[in-house]
Amino acid sequence: MKVIKLASILLISLLGAFFFSACSTDDDTTEVRLAEVTRSIFYAPQYVALSQGFFEEEGLDVELTTTWGGDTTMTTLLSDGADVALVGAETSIYVYAQEANDPAINFAQLTQTDGTFLVSREPIEDFEWDDLKGSTFLGQRAGGMPQMVGEYVLKQNGIDPHEDLEELIQNIDFGNIPSAFASGTGDFVQLFEPQATQFEEDGLGYIIDSFGTQSGNIPYTVYMAKESYLNDNEETVEKFTRAIQKAQVWVQEQPADVVAEAIADYFEDTSLEVIEQVVERYRDQGSYAETPLLQEEAWYLLQEIMNEAGELPQEISYEELVNTDIPTKIMNE
Repeated sequence: MKVIKLASILLISLLGAFFFSACSTDDDTTEVRLAEVTRSIFYAPQYVALSQGFFEEEGLDVELTTTWGGDTTMTTLLSDGADVALVGAETSIYVYAQEANDPAINFAQLTQTDGTFLVSREPIEDFEWDDLKGSTFLGQRAGGMPQMVGEYVLKQNGIDPHEDLEELIQNIDFGNIPSAFASGTGDFVQLFEPQATQFEEDGLGYIIDSFGTQSGNIPYTVYMAKESYLNDNEETVEKFTRAIQKAQVWVQEQPADVVAEAIADYFEDTSLEVIEQVVERYRDQGSYAETPLLQEEAWYLLQEIMNEAGELPQEISYEELVNTDIPTKIMNE
């Protein structure tokens, strides 16, 4: 079973506690160290909260670090190298299943669908999922959330990924998947944005369906903190959540081009036009959560998907790892 290398993570967390601590500046602005699992337009509301000053309005100085991968992100959080992590909710389940003394608690949701798209090498009119049968499919890394959702969606559409495909490729690192497809590997590929839209722009592929719309609502990317941090810094977490909710509302209300301009500095290698297209696509399919509250039904769908993939170590109750008090309080203000 693919689970985060938690023995190492928990050991690092014990050592790291001696070296890191949250702090406040002299002007009473509270510093929050935020680790994001990757840099993605999928997280647009987060960058809006930063660029539009919503964190500052709450008296927070948020230091953003990209930690590139779920394992690294959770190691950073558990070792006190970050106060808050933006990462897939499944990682909190992996940590809890290893009987962590200070588990990671999910307190605010940012994205509520899978963020990948099905891209074909050739244009396909009237696409049906049966078109994948007998093809070479370039999927995401085995054991990760994109791969679990990808296989779940294939099965929901009558495709056995290990029987109906000529070849299922899952051994290519996340960062190398787009270049592998561009160089000729695979008939179909599962891609995040902006690569999917950029491939269409460059004539390298064609977006034919969305894993996000196919999979339903799940807590795909959430903010979490160690239980001890939540207990000791409840007011700070409330302020953080309030800033995120302001950004969530702003992203829903503003035109896509305005949102694109607001986050463009975080994506210097992507054209403003592509950013705008990606924002509009994610928003139209409901990928951006409109509130920070992680829904109970979505929590159990996540575990159903993990179980289907053989990656669920144990079922964890909603109440155990999801804090609803903070987002509910913010939403009712």
